[in-house]
Amino acid sequence: MIYQTITFTIKDRIAVVTLNRPEVHNAFNEIVLSELLQVFTDLANNKNVRVVILTGARGTFCAGADLNWMKKMKNYTYEENFADAMVLAKAMHAVYSLPQPSIARVNGSAFGGGVGLISACDIAIAAEGAKFSLSEVRLGLVPACIAPYVIRKVGVGRARQYFITGERLDTGKALEIGLVNQVVPPDRLDSAVEQQISHLIQCGPNAIAMAKELLDKVPGMSWSDAQQFNADMIARLRISPEAQEGCAAFLEKRKPIWNDE
Repeated sequence: MIYQTITFTIKDRIAVVTLNRPEVHNAFNEIVLSELLQVFTDLANNKNVRVVILTGARGTFCAGADLNWMKKMKNYTYEENFADAMVLAKAMHAVYSLPQPSIARVNGSAFGGGVGLISACDIAIAAEGAKFSLSEVRLGLVPACIAPYVIRKVGVGRARQYFITGERLDTGKALEIGLVNQVVPPDRLDSAVEQQISHLIQCGPNAIAMAKELLDKVPGMSWSDAQQFNADMIARLRISPEAQEGCAAFLEKRKPIWNDE
């Protein structure tokens, strides 16, 4: 498929999705969001992909909403705004719910929805010098569609502060609050991403998907529901071909051969 606003490659079972609008600092509009929704929906069903990288072209990760898009929205009806916002919400969830592990390669600053995209990824590695802001309130708006992912990433206490101040954060603060997992010099960004990939591909792909499901569902469960859910999950995994191979490889002191290889 040919995309207008993103680039998409797969090499050695690693997919790279790049926001490709450097002339507007990779800001997103309705086309970007529909393409992100499409590519991440397709990736979720692609058994040949083990890890997905999300990044931005050139020196910015994502500047949030495109100004020209925002100008158009000023004249939208409620129904048009609702439909538009639902595309954003669905695109964010497609990133978050991906069964494969996702890494945000944060090559530069991220504002508004760009912070949401980082939060929707499993791991975020940022280049020193990047800036971050949930700046929607300074426009009389709120980070509504990205809120579930930012809150999960940094917690309610931190989100409460930054949702209502719109203040700008440096990489040190982003690391401190848990928005990003690692900060490295720009010239070490790719090697840091490669190191994370090397960890991830050693793990069972189905186990990773189940771990992500565990993280998504268990926090909202009662204790009794969580006990049932967790016991069922581990019982099913223990008898799965992947876990049987993983345990056998451990006992035989060899690397496992996962069933998707």
